[in-house]
Amino acid sequence: QVQLVESGGGLVQPGGSLRLSCVASGSIFSIYTMGWYRQAPGKQRELVASENRGGNTNYVDSVKGRFTISRDNAKNTVYLQMHSLKPEDTAVYFCNADVAPVLGPIYSYWGQGTQVTVSS
Repeated sequence: QVQLVESGGGLVQPGGSLRLSCVASGSIFSIYTMGWYRQAPGKQRELVASENRGGNTNYVDSVKGRFTISRDNAKNTVYLQMHSLKPEDTAVYFCNADVAPVLGPIYSYWGQGTQVTVSS
C-alpha cells in the first residue's frame, strides 16, 4: 500500500507565494515520475509540472517562470514552489507519483488534493 499526502495549500493574495509538499509513504521500492496536477471548478484536471527521477522537468505553459517543481528522492517527497500567483491558479492541486511497490507492478498513485485559492 502506497499513500501520497499533500500539504501547503491555502488562501493567498494575488502576487503571493505558496509551497506545496507531497510525501509518499508505504511499501515503496522506487518512485519514477512525480508531478502536480490541478483541477479548477468546472474544468478538467491538468498537469501543472512533473519531474522524473533523472531530474528532467516539464511545465504547463501558464506556470513557466512562476512555478518550480523539485524532489527529494531520499525523502520520497516532491515540492511545488509557486510565485506570482494569479486568481486563475485557484484550484485543487493533486500530487501524482508513478511508484514501483516492493511487491506488484508500477502504479500511478494520487494524493487527496490540497486547495489553493488566490484572491484579494
